[in-house]
Amino acid sequence: MTIANVQADHYRIPLPVTLSDSTHGEISHFELVTLRVRDAEGAEGLVYTYTVGAGGAAIHAVLARDLGPLLQGREADRIEALWERMWWALHYVGRGGIASFAISAVDTALWDLKARRQATPLWRLLGGHDPKVKAYAGGIDLQLPLDRLLRQTRDHLDAGFRAIKMKVGRERLSEDVARVAAMRDLLGAEVPLMVDANMCWNVDQAIRAARLLAEYDITWLEEPTIPDDVAGHVRIAREGTLPLATGENLHTIYEFEHMIGAGGVAFPEPDLSNCGGVTVWLKVAHLAEAHNLPVTSHGVHDLHVHLLAAVPNKSYLEIHGFGLDRFIAEPLKIEDGTATAPERPGHGVELDWQALERCRA
Repeated sequence: MTIANVQADHYRIPLPVTLSDSTHGEISHFELVTLRVRDAEGAEGLVYTYTVGAGGAAIHAVLARDLGPLLQGREADRIEALWERMWWALHYVGRGGIASFAISAVDTALWDLKARRQATPLWRLLGGHDPKVKAYAGGIDLQLPLDRLLRQTRDHLDAGFRAIKMKVGRERLSEDVARVAAMRDLLGAEVPLMVDANMCWNVDQAIRAARLLAEYDITWLEEPTIPDDVAGHVRIAREGTLPLATGENLHTIYEFEHMIGAGGVAFPEPDLSNCGGVTVWLKVAHLAEAHNLPVTSHGVHDLHVHLLAAVPNKSYLEIHGFGLDRFIAEPLKIEDGTATAPERPGHGVELDWQALERCRA
């Protein structure tokens, strides 16, 4: 079936609470870009992607002005061919960044369209391994006072989470260590605890931090330094003694191959919203499997639950508190630390367009 219409929209969403990390500082809004791809029979595939406050208009423009016209009249189910066509159309200005965000959106919408046309859940179409996926609460909480951080964590546990991630990267490493120690004391020995530095350290700083944090039984240290420094990740993994997670800022399969092949990551973390979509996310997951590594996710948990449910080497699904649930008809639920991929056709996400209209950028 041919593609008849491609519609991109751009929104600015106020967050329920101000978030904070070591790279972006305080975050009061995030940008939402949605894409609807319709075929000649009226079937529709949907996707949403987001930014932390900048770049959404550029993604929207690439979708509306460049990729939309490129897709008109093409066969919607030839997803690999369309992916390659988009890649080379944007190659000169892309090979990552905003181009990858735009390609990712189209690719994921096409997979949703294909699954909806077959009246099957996306996770079943992609492999159907196991609909139940362990989930963790991904706090964006670097600047929360300690009492509020601990109260937030208790709320997460009460909501059904059985694994927690917190931010590190404060001005003084001693503050990070004290906060991690307090979190471990609250969680006890059995609840997995991840820490995320958002690239704030150089290699030597990251090694020192990892050694100090290791005594608190950390499941992984995430993004200890910039994603471009593959050799640095290898040093941190070897000398810091903690497993590393990284990948949310890797935008091509080639970047993942370099990082995984070098031994710089224990938990590859592709984000379908910026790595190339469902197509590339699955290739990264299979690449990780070939290296005997588990795969995790970043953001857009309503979509990622399907991808993790499709593959045998899944680890954890990250759940972000971006407040998008108020625009989604049936938000993903967490029960006893587990998310279950829905049985609705496609990815099953339906947006409240009327409510979103009040946030149009």
